[in-house]
Amino acid sequence: MKNIETLDDFYKQRLQKIPETLQKELGHFNVFAFEDLMGCSIKPIPYSRRGYFKISLIEGKNKVHYLDKTIEIKKQALLFANPLVPYNWEQIGEKQLGFSCVFTENFFHHFGNPIQYAPFQATGDPIIELTNQQYVWAKQVFSDMLIEWTSDYKHKYDKMRMLVFDLLYQAEKIQPPKKTSQQLTNGAQKIATQFLELLERQFPIEDVGVLPLRSASDFAEKLSVHVNHLNKALKIVFQKPTSVIIQERILVEAKILLQHTDKDISEIAFALGFKEVTHFHNFFKKQTSMTPSQFRID
Repeated sequence: MKNIETLDDFYKQRLQKIPETLQKELGHFNVFAFEDLMGCSIKPIPYSRRGYFKISLIEGKNKVHYLDKTIEIKKQALLFANPLVPYNWEQIGEKQLGFSCVFTENFFHHFGNPIQYAPFQATGDPIIELTNQQYVWAKQVFSDMLIEWTSDYKHKYDKMRMLVFDLLYQAEKIQPPKKTSQQLTNGAQKIATQFLELLERQFPIEDVGVLPLRSASDFAEKLSVHVNHLNKALKIVFQKPTSVIIQERILVEAKILLQHTDKDISEIAFALGFKEVTHFHNFFKKQTSMTPSQFRID
């Protein structure tokens, strides 16, 4: 599994050239119809994390693998990919139409923060299937992007920002985020968001070598809060103990490494912070009723 696909990688693979306007420091935006991306047939992309945000409108049968989940797109859908979550996208049917826009967080400056919307959050659903009417609306948004992006209008960058937020706003209305059973406090939500960002930034493991944070106290120290305060906040937001949330994410990463890499099981165990391979075997079997070896060949 490759660590992170950069914007340079994206342009080399999809367009065989890097645009002169690629400005990582100042932020970047671009939009394409699928037929502009190396022909109408979209080549399979490797399972990896991206160094940029991406929104795609997909028409046609596809499978999207993200984290340890696989979702089949039967007809048409919006795909929201953020830099923290690894994924790949596999074309099934012959027909493949749609659009993609790519951008960095810096592109928005003080305009807003796209990560605050559910489709881009670690706990959100990045795939939103669309009705025919919703597809017509989304297609119009991307068409407007293409028209405005190729114009010479000096404020077209602001128009792109507005259209991206229109996609995010409407997508969240189509598929609202799951509500918790208790009223969230701003403080609890803030700590939970910071905790998730810290948790996700540990992955993929290739970036850090060995998982540095494995316990509630590890995270509490990094977040400069008392461990009891962290546990209470996460319990309010997720209705789960901190240890369970951490274990679930470690299990997800273990499945990713077993499915998408050739690493030895002992290497995976060590990278995930298990001092003994047997401890990893016991953990994995307890969570899945399968050994790592059985899961890998299943």
